[in-house]
Amino acid sequence: MNRFLLCTVLVAASAAAFASPQANDTRRDISKVNGGITAEAGRAYGDLDTVNGGIQLDRGASAGEVETVNGGITAGDGVTASEASTVNGGIRFGRDGRISGNLETVNGGIFIDRGSKVGGDVSTVNGAIGLVGTAVEGGIETVNGDVTVGADSRVARGIRVEKPKGNFGLNFGKHKIPRVVIGPNAVVDGPLVFEREVKLYVHASARIGSVSGATAVRYDGATPPKD
Repeated sequence: MNRFLLCTVLVAASAAAFASPQANDTRRDISKVNGGITAEAGRAYGDLDTVNGGIQLDRGASAGEVETVNGGITAGDGVTASEASTVNGGIRFGRDGRISGNLETVNGGIFIDRGSKVGGDVSTVNGAIGLVGTAVEGGIETVNGDVTVGADSRVARGIRVEKPKGNFGLNFGKHKIPRVVIGPNAVVDGPLVFEREVKLYVHASARIGSVSGATAVRYDGATPPKD
């Protein structure tokens, strides 16, 4: 095949690939500066990132890394992602989520619903963490957030509440003591390490690892005691 004909074939093949909706839409990355992103139900995407805007993953969607700076990340039931992170915003996954890596936020909470699995860590600085019937293969870390390892959840590598450093976790006014709850039939296999004062409540049916920096208060009912 001569050089001219070869070039013609390559250009035609490239044009066909770009013209194909399947090549364009399957596992494509979406990146923005201003504006939100929506991953449509049941469709597969690559990485999703924006600076100023939220990210919505509809039921059954899948994506690679999901990242924003100023905005929340909300995922419906049955969503799959490599990892999810934001600076100013919360992260929420519905039932049966599959996250192979970490979930991270600075100023915002994280909630994961029943039947979900997280392959990495779940961490915040200023935001609550809540699990219901969820398995976390890594650990949980926070500075100022409350932590609830809800009913039937499992955390493989423990919980750490860090001491505030620098401007992170700087609170004005009344000092808030984080509240850590290990719910009915929940399991925390690793150590629970508290570098600052917390209120720790552990259900009678729960199983936890070693505790340092706090004294566990046992409870039997459906909800822990009020502070």
